[in-house]
Amino acid sequence: MHPILFHIGPFTIYTYGLWIAIGFFAAMILIMSEAKRERISPSIVSDLAFWCVMGGIIGARLVYVIYNLRYFLDHPLDIFALWKGGLVFIGGILGGLFVGIIFLRKRYLSFWQAADLVAPGLALAQGFGRLGCFSAGCCYGRPTHVPWAVVFKDPHSLAPVGIPLHPTQLYHSFACFIIAIILIKLQRRFFTARLLDPTIPYGSVFGLYLFLHGLQRFIIEFFRGDPRPIIFDRFSVTQLFAIMAMIVGGIIFAKRKD
Repeated sequence: MHPILFHIGPFTIYTYGLWIAIGFFAAMILIMSEAKRERISPSIVSDLAFWCVMGGIIGARLVYVIYNLRYFLDHPLDIFALWKGGLVFIGGILGGLFVGIIFLRKRYLSFWQAADLVAPGLALAQGFGRLGCFSAGCCYGRPTHVPWAVVFKDPHSLAPVGIPLHPTQLYHSFACFIIAIILIKLQRRFFTARLLDPTIPYGSVFGLYLFLHGLQRFIIEFFRGDPRPIIFDRFSVTQLFAIMAMIVGGIIFAKRKD
C-alpha cells in the first residue's frame, strides 16, 4: 500500500526491498537453527543460502521479464529495478535449484538433506516477500466487492488505483506462512524419528513444499488481475508450472517419506 518507505537525499528506500530483506534474514535464522540441530556446518548453510537466494532472485526476475517482454524491450534499464517489485515464483524455484545443485555437487553434499533443510525457510521468506508485493502493488488481484477488498491509493503503486481488488498478495503471504509452519513441524518430526532410525531418507519435506506451494499458487492465480500469459483462455502459464510442481512434489513426498 506504500511502495516508497522514505527518501534519504537522492536515494529512495522502497518498502518491497525492506520486506525482501526481512524475509531473507528470517529464513536464515530458521535454517541456521535447524542446521545446528542437524549438526551441519553453519558456514556451509550460509554459503548455500546465499547462492540459492541469488540464483532464485535472478531466475524469478528473468521469468518476470519474459512475461513482460514488450515493456522491458522499451525500458531495458528497468530490468534491474528489483526494488519496484516483479518476481515470479517458478523462476525463483528453478533458479535456486539450479545454483543449489551446482553448489552441493562441488561440496559433495546430499541434495535431499539440504533441500529438506531450506524448504521451511524458503516458504517463510516467500511469506514476507509477498508482503513486499502488497506494499509495491504488484501481483494484484481482480476487481471485487468482497468485504476484505483493498483499494490502492498511492500513485506509485503498481496496482490500479482507486479500484477494490482481491488482496492476492495477502492470500499468498498467509498461505506461505501456513506452509512454513507445516514444514517446520514435519521437519522436526523426522528429526526425532531419525534419532531412532537413521536410515529414514531425506526429501519428503521438500516434496511437500513443492506440492503445497504449487497448490496455493494454482488456486490463488484465479483471483489474480495483473497481466500474465494465458493458455486455453483460462489458465495462466504459472498455473501450468504449479501443476507440475504439485506432481513432482507429490511423487517426491510419496517415494521418500518412508
